[in-house]
Parts: sequence; structure tokens; C-alpha cells
Amino acid sequence: MAETQIEWTDSTWNPVAGCSIITAGCTHCYAMEMAKRLEAMGIEKYAGLTRKTGRRTVWNGAVREDRDALAIPYSWRKPRKIFVNSMSDLFHERVSDAFILDVWKVMRETPRHNYQILTKRPERMAKLVATKIGDVLPNVWLGTSIEDKNVVDRIDYLRAAPAAIRFISFEPLIGSVGTVDLQDIHWAIVGGESGKSARPIREEWIDEIYVQCLSANTAFFFKQWGTWGKDNKKRSKKANGREYRGRTWDEMPAAPQAVA
Repeated sequence: MAETQIEWTDSTWNPVAGCSIITAGCTHCYAMEMAKRLEAMGIEKYAGLTRKTGRRTVWNGAVREDRDALAIPYSWRKPRKIFVNSMSDLFHERVSDAFILDVWKVMRETPRHNYQILTKRPERMAKLVATKIGDVLPNVWLGTSIEDKNVVDRIDYLRAAPAAIRFISFEPLIGSVGTVDLQDIHWAIVGGESGKSARPIREEWIDEIYVQCLSANTAFFFKQWGTWGKDNKKRSKKANGREYRGRTWDEMPAAPQAVA
């Protein structure tokens, strides 16, 4: 998988497939239905990664390391922003340290690309990057997902991870995050949930993040309202659009220039 409609990146790269539900933000993860669809299309990499519970498709906890996928970024000659593991979590407990180090080797050897790694397991990420990886690659961005105030402790683990760029995805934003410390956080992505079972987003939750980004000089990117608009009406993602405070917000962190 390479082409993507995700607004803040150019391509996706999935050296790992499969995951587990750990917090409320995972409940309606798009990747679960996508994995089921890819399995039905005969793509072996995604076979046996999900199960049915009622009418829902959910991860079953199986995780697959795809060594063949490690070669993909080398073939992309033009610089790209690459979202690493849109279909998994690189720091899932079932991904081996050795494989993560191999992923780092690819990123080190392709400095023309900027890699965006997003995890719900920043504690493992911080420990592994600090103890086994060591060097800070200017083209590797480290991020964590935060859906509400119940998981804001992830920010402290993210801040402890050695990184050129640190970012937070407040998506799906399903509750207030309250007052958070954005010191040394370079970028914030905010977005509502999409899909038929999407939970509402409220404008005041976005407001509190936006104001804190201003205070911390953190770049602010508003990705989408999702299925619920600011008027609390349920519509399609396209109908609700991306405008917040009368405009679109596509701010990006000041990243080092990719090497051709």
C-alpha cells in the first residue's frame, strides 16, 4: 500500500500488519475493516488478522512482520512524507526489537524521505529509541495518538523519546483532553471520527487544543470534522469538510530538508 488519501502525508508503508484494541480510540479503527477487505482480495499478508464480534470486525491480536516490505522505500526515488504502519503499530508488543531496528536501518539509508511514525504505545517507543537506537535521525518523526484526557500521559513518554520532530494525533477526538503540556511537541493533528458508528466531536474540544498549540508554538493541522460537523449534525465526511474557524489549517512542523 502506498497511495493514500490521508491529508498530512504522501504515502503509507506497512512493514507490519495486524494490531490489538487497547483504548477507546481503537474502537472503530478503519484498519480493521480494511484488513478484512484486503484478506478477501487474497492478499496473504492480511489473512487471519481479524475476527467478528457481533456485526463488527476487530483485530484478533495477531501481528505479522513483513520483511519483503522493507525494500519498498528504496524504490521511491522522489522524496516523500511516509506514514509508517497505517495498518498496525510499529511498537506493538508482538513486533520484535530486531525488526524495529531493521525498519530504522531502512529509514537511515533513505534520508530523502521523511518518515512519520504514530503509536499508541509511546512508552516502548521512548525506551527502545533511547536504549537500542540511540542516534536521532532528522528524517524520522515520532508521534502518539490521544483521543481524550484518559490517555494524555502518552505525551510524557513521547517527550522522552529522542526525536527531531515529535507530534500528536488527536484523532479520533472523542472527548476533552483538558490542559496538556505541549512543550517540545512540534505538531498537532486534530480530527473527528468517520464512519457509520462515529462518535461526535465538539468544537470546544478542538478550541482547547488550538489555543494550547498557539501558546506552545506547536504547528496545528485540522484534518477533518468526520461524520459529525460543528453543528452536531451527522453527515458524510465530505459534507462536513475541513474548515475550522472559517479556514483550513494545514500547518506542518519545520522539518529538516529531505536529502535527494
